[in-house]
Amino acid sequence: MRRVDMPRFADNDGVQIAFEDLGGAGGDPLLLVMGLGTSRFWWPDGLVNELVHHGFHVVAYDHRDAGQSTHLPDRRVGPPIAALLRREPPAYSAEDLADDAITVLDTLGWERAHLFGHSMGGLVAQRIAIRHPQRVHTLTTSSAVPSDAKGLSVLRYLRLAPLVRFARLHHPQTPQGNMALALAVARILAAPGQHIDEYDVREFVDKEAAHQVASFRDQKAQSRQIGAKWHGGPLARITAPTLVLHGERDPLLRVSAARDLAAAVPGAHLRTLPGVGHFLIGDVWATYADELRALADRVDDQPSTVYED
Repeated sequence: MRRVDMPRFADNDGVQIAFEDLGGAGGDPLLLVMGLGTSRFWWPDGLVNELVHHGFHVVAYDHRDAGQSTHLPDRRVGPPIAALLRREPPAYSAEDLADDAITVLDTLGWERAHLFGHSMGGLVAQRIAIRHPQRVHTLTTSSAVPSDAKGLSVLRYLRLAPLVRFARLHHPQTPQGNMALALAVARILAAPGQHIDEYDVREFVDKEAAHQVASFRDQKAQSRQIGAKWHGGPLARITAPTLVLHGERDPLLRVSAARDLAAAVPGAHLRTLPGVGHFLIGDVWATYADELRALADRVDDQPSTVYED
């Protein structure tokens, strides 16, 4: 199944958001929301193909400050973990990140969509569902912290050892260096003992190189993303049917993040996966697609909900 590689752009008040139709036209609309410092190219082809095979029309986009979307001017925000805790005014708000996704839906002509967010993308997806409930059919998060956690409270979900390992990564800005860096990042995010080789990251690195981007290198952009402050409502306001996925051997985020997220969203379903880490390895693709299809089918079987502004 061939993926289309022609980006389009949506405009959110002068910020250009790159997005890509990955196939499945005529299926249920599904918007993929990727994590911190990575582009839409980090969604594995195999996972996308599974989602298309399960009846979804799949679109992925780049957050602002990632991939081919607008990168904001540099400002002194420090490393990502410092930006999370810093009180200075951020480069933009978490509401802006949520609204970028809605701009993509508007440009596509999609009145509503299913959302699937991974890592920080799962956090953004939660906030889209809070801020724009009428635009969200279902919400699925994978390896995400709950939106209600802010500032220092986020740290209770993070494992510090991977953060130290990330800080020690230094590779030259060459094709070989980019491959080595992506491989090192993937190995840090994989479940302990899980084998990761160049095959698992080559498609991401090659696609970013072809489009002259390397989002996973830009720590300043990552700091601006993670430093975006949320002023919206709590998770209890989410009305979309919600599925929370989390690997039980996630080396970056504790399973308690998923448990607290599922407990805070009314009616949310939690599924933890034994042996699974933070990296979207091929072992989970079919399972994740099955879970998203089952969630969408449950919504299709329910009476429509009428939203009022």
